[in-house]
Amino acid sequence: MPPKKAEPKTNPKKRGVEDVGDNVASSSSSKIAKVHPFFSKPKPNEEGDASSSSTGFRWHEPLGPKKTLIYGTNGNPSVKVKVAAFDLDGTIIEGNGRTVSADWKFWKSGVKGKLEAVVAEGYSLVIISNQGIKTERLKVWREKVKSIAAALPDVPFRLFAATAKDGYRKPMPGMWTELERMVAEHGQEIDKDQSFFVGDAAGRKGDFAGTDRKWALNVGIKFYTPEEYFLGHPPAKYELLGFHVSSLPVDIPPFTPTSTPLVPSSDHKPKSKGKSKPSSSSSPNPAPEIVLFVGYPGVGKTTFYKRHFADAGYVHINQDVLGSKPKCLKAVEKAVEDEQRCVVDNTNRDGATRQAYISLAKKKNIPIRCCHFTAPMELAWHNNLYRAYIVPEEERRPAVPYLAFTGYRAAFEAPEVDEGFDEIRQVNWVFEGSEEERKKWGMWLQVEGK
Repeated sequence: MPPKKAEPKTNPKKRGVEDVGDNVASSSSSKIAKVHPFFSKPKPNEEGDASSSSTGFRWHEPLGPKKTLIYGTNGNPSVKVKVAAFDLDGTIIEGNGRTVSADWKFWKSGVKGKLEAVVAEGYSLVIISNQGIKTERLKVWREKVKSIAAALPDVPFRLFAATAKDGYRKPMPGMWTELERMVAEHGQEIDKDQSFFVGDAAGRKGDFAGTDRKWALNVGIKFYTPEEYFLGHPPAKYELLGFHVSSLPVDIPPFTPTSTPLVPSSDHKPKSKGKSKPSSSSSPNPAPEIVLFVGYPGVGKTTFYKRHFADAGYVHINQDVLGSKPKCLKAVEKAVEDEQRCVVDNTNRDGATRQAYISLAKKKNIPIRCCHFTAPMELAWHNNLYRAYIVPEEERRPAVPYLAFTGYRAAFEAPEVDEGFDEIRQVNWVFEGSEEERKKWGMWLQVEGK
């Protein structure tokens, strides 16, 4: 795409923002139907605006459950099905965002002309930016954005800035999801085939990251680097770093070994290394046993219990529910005394933690088996982000802190039969869901890093 001649240069910088506190811009017309505040007009003298003119730049109320996504509009951008999205720092303006200054200049002289042209071609122009600055520096950044907007008086645009390490931060798709929701409120749907994103974090040699390219892949639109879009350069080689689900093995069984049933039938008495507790042959209840889960958070332990053990009558024992390990041990002891089978659904990362349950099994003279969930930390963290930010909102769970994963890794000791287990099963991660769910699970999911 050949560049057009643009305005002379001015001055730069990149990436920054945290909490925001502007009031929502609301409509001054009683004829306006109730719509998302993004599309409403500002009241006169709205805080943050130099004037009440509808053609100027204005900030709106932050979005998201914790108000971590800030956005503003320049002029009155209309809703179009074609979206031209651009990163800010290193794409529209110079700089890397790691330092904050009121000074800035366009990335190249042809940028302004290209932005004007894309709007004239019927695109909705949207700026998509990761930011991480706070307090006083945020005020400086806000003033810079208004200055940039003032240099683009004929370019209506929307600006989204992700300010926290959550589902809005690129390459997480939250900013695009908000845009889709807003457009849908106007009865339209974005045409992804005609939309595109331009960003400098493209995974090329010398790039600080590949998050912009990953974001475009996640939302399903074409991607260009600034050099490709503004200067007409050919595509450059790139490499996307970090974990991706395509690196996982395929066509593996959900668990091994598979030669014997995972759950013994009700009339089957699992073998114990000790002498089995006598029971009546006429008893309808299977012999008690303990099944101990071992694995990172987010690797499907509870789902595995529900799929394989719940209907077989196993008591579910979980420290997140009960609150402490002593309470879990007490629950196990009660289940055994009631001649019930139970599953201890905790991480159980080291031998010392597991030994308490093994000792209890030996004391009660009942079998204890281990299900070791073999998923690596990278997959566990990926799944954590997926269920916190990607699944439907009603199914989401709070994100487990990263420290919980690194702590598990540091203290992990692989379970061994010699610890006292009667059997150890290896449980493999196998995604189960619809094609649409698999597509979303297969995104590049990260809230920091390259």
